[in-house]
Amino acid sequence: MKTMIPKPQPAEYPAYYEKYINSISDQTNVLDLLLMQQQEVVQLFARVSEGESNFAYEPGKWSIKELLGHMNDTERIMSYRALCFARGEQQPLPGFDENDYVVQSNFSERTLTDLVEEHRTIRAASLSLFKYLPERAFSKIGNANGNPMTVAALAFIIAGHERHHLNILKERYLAKL
Repeated sequence: MKTMIPKPQPAEYPAYYEKYINSISDQTNVLDLLLMQQQEVVQLFARVSEGESNFAYEPGKWSIKELLGHMNDTERIMSYRALCFARGEQQPLPGFDENDYVVQSNFSERTLTDLVEEHRTIRAASLSLFKYLPERAFSKIGNANGNPMTVAALAFIIAGHERHHLNILKERYLAKL
C-alpha cells in the first residue's frame, strides 16, 4: 500500500489509548500492519475448533468467540469515527461500553467461522477507508466519548487494539487449550 499514515503524537488521542499506539513502532506502515493482521487472525483462529471457541481462560472472562466479536465491534466503531472525522463531523460521537456490547451480542450463538469472516470483511472495509483518504484527512480532529482524537490516531488504535487482543489470545487462551 502506498499511503503512509503518520504515527500520532500524544496530543492526538486520549491517554488510555497510548498502550495501543505505542505498541506500534514509528517505522511501521500501519496499513501494511492492518493487512498482515487480517491474515494473522485467520491463522490464529483456525487453530481453535468450534467446540473450543466458547472457552474462557477463567470465570468471568470472555470466550474466544466473544473476544473476536469484541475486536470486530471495536474496529467498526473506530473506523466509523475515522470516517466521521475525515469528513469534518463537528458533533461529538458517543463512547461505548465494551462489556455491555458483548452482553448484548449473540457471539456465543454464532460460529467461529462466521466471526472470522466478519472480521475479514470489516478489516477490508477499514483498509479501503484508510487507503483512499486524502493525506490531509489524517490530521483532522473529532470528538468521541468527550475526547479529541485524529483520524491517524484511530488507524493506529485499531491496529494496536488488535495486537493487544491477539497477544491475549495467544498467552491466555491458546496456551491453555
